[in-house]
Amino acid sequence: MLMAPIGKIYLANTSVDLRKSYQTLGLYVKSVLKGNPLTGDFFIFYNRRHDLIKILYWQTNGFCLWQKRIEDSTFKIPKDLGELKLELTSYQLHGLVQGLDWMNQAEKVLHYRLVS
Repeated sequence: MLMAPIGKIYLANTSVDLRKSYQTLGLYVKSVLKGNPLTGDFFIFYNRRHDLIKILYWQTNGFCLWQKRIEDSTFKIPKDLGELKLELTSYQLHGLVQGLDWMNQAEKVLHYRLVS
């Protein structure tokens, strides 16, 4: 994926008809998710079967729309997000895109006191 510097990453709280283009998804971000699609933040959408995702983001001078269909499996999407959108970390995004169980995997952070 050609990546811009990532702002915030949001996962929509419900499935979306992914025949939608970047224009319609941008309107969805504004009207339903109450976000601004021009910020550079990543907005992740998925279909009902959880086998297709699209990521919409603004990069410098235009929208980028990235899509992945997973074969012989599904993306791991939480059943109840509760809010309009769920904010993810870049670690969680990479797990989601790979089809991993990213919700139950914590990013391991090491803290050192000395460098030798």
